[in-house]
This record gives sequence, C-alpha cells and structure tokens, in this order.
Amino acid sequence: MNVGIVGIGLIGGSLAKAYKLAGNIVYGYDADESILGFAQLSGAIDKVLDDNSVGLCDVLFIAVNPGDAVAYLEKAAPKIKKNAMVIDCCGVKRFVCSRCFPLAQKHGFVFVGGHPMAGSHKAGFKNSRDNLFRGASIILVPPVYDDPVLFGRIEEILIPAGFSHLTITSAEKHDERIAFSSQMAHVVSNAYIKSPTAITHKGFSAGSYKDLTRVAQLNADMWAELCMENSDFLEQELDNFIKEIKRYKKALAEKNKNELKKLLEEGSRLKKELDN
Repeated sequence: MNVGIVGIGLIGGSLAKAYKLAGNIVYGYDADESILGFAQLSGAIDKVLDDNSVGLCDVLFIAVNPGDAVAYLEKAAPKIKKNAMVIDCCGVKRFVCSRCFPLAQKHGFVFVGGHPMAGSHKAGFKNSRDNLFRGASIILVPPVYDDPVLFGRIEEILIPAGFSHLTITSAEKHDERIAFSSQMAHVVSNAYIKSPTAITHKGFSAGSYKDLTRVAQLNADMWAELCMENSDFLEQELDNFIKEIKRYKKALAEKNKNELKKLLEEGSRLKKELDN
C-alpha cells in the first residue's frame, strides 16, 4: 500500500513510522524541509510527497492544523487517485468535514474525518514513535453511516496504526464532546499554571500538580485555532465550569464546611460513576 502523510510532526511522524514498519511505502510532506529531510534519513518515509506522488497514494493522512489541512486538500484534490481514501487527523470536525466532503465528492476520492485519541505534550517528529496509537481509539466521521463495505475498508486501512477501537460519530457530536474532554482540559490547565504561587511550587507539589498541569505546555498556535473553530461548544463548557467553581468559592467565603463537603462528594461520586 502506498501511504501519504501530510505533516511529519508527532502524529504524522508516528503514522509514518507505524505504516513503514508494517511494510508499506510511505510518502511524506512537511512545510519544514529540515524535518522532512530528517524523516527520510531516519527511514520513517521512503519518498517525498509532492504533486506527482500524491496521485500514487492509496491512502492519505493529513496531520496538520485544520486551516492548513483544508488548504492542502483544496490544492491536491484534483491530483488524488480515484477512490483513494483521505483521513485527516484534526481536533475539530465541523470545519474540516464541511469543506472536505464536497471536495471528495467532486474529485472521486473518499474523505473520512479522523481524530486519533493519542498524543503527548511533547510535540514534533523527534517525539514520534511507531507504537503511539497502539491500543488507542480513533474517532471517525464518515461521509455515510450505512455502508458496511466502507467501514470494512477503513478498518483494514487503519490496522498498521494499531488502533484498538474505532468510534463512529457525526462532526457535530465530535466537536461538542471534544470541547469538554480535550479543549477545556487544556484551557483550564493552561490557566491554572498562571497562579502567582506556581513559581514556588517546587518541594510542595506531587501527583496532583503533575496531573493538572501536564497539558499546560502546549502548541499555542494549534490550540488557539482548534479552540476558535469550536468556540461555541467550548464557551458552553467554560460557562458551566465557571458556574461550578463559583459554588466552591461561595462555600469557602461563607465558611460553609457542609456545603463544601457536599460539593466535593458530588464531584467524587460523579468521577467514580463515569469511570465505571
């Protein structure tokens, strides 16, 4: 299988390594030519993905920011092989899918919205690895929901990556849920670390601090774009979070231990219920 990878960072680089390990021919493209060269030297990709080789690919993964992903596909669409499968790896789906489904229909390839549920706060090709997706889930937004042949083809194409679970959903549901499970977590972590006390945390912090601040260090350009593209759902989640935080603050201000205990028990119980 000829596999094209657009964007040789953490996600794209890990896909390249996984598909290369499985014996596929991997073509790669990155706006940073030094990264592209290093990926070639390290053996993660076989050849450069360009206007000519993109037409040879049976599957094309696009692992760049949403705006760049759409721009790339708009340019490459006429050159993509008929019936080839294109899967993006962006963290928002309404924006990407609304623009890419029509391109696929017009030019005769198959586009599937994708979002791998794996990653690291350490970005870049240097942190990529062939087993990043092993045992992980990938969220998929297909063009139709009643085509078992298409789903079988998607499953077969994704085998080399090592995903253990495929979640099928709509672009709308994806963005609504990811606003809570991912985007708000990054915003809250990033805001939390701005406390004036943070500078003196050494010697006074352990697991709780590490858990809450793990994703505070992020790619600001990428996350700003993701959050802005999903601002409606993210604002809803933040409004609810702020409302809850105010309840805790009110209990503290009023020295109401019983109310604070109630709030803490509510959160603890809900966490246990959700995990079970």
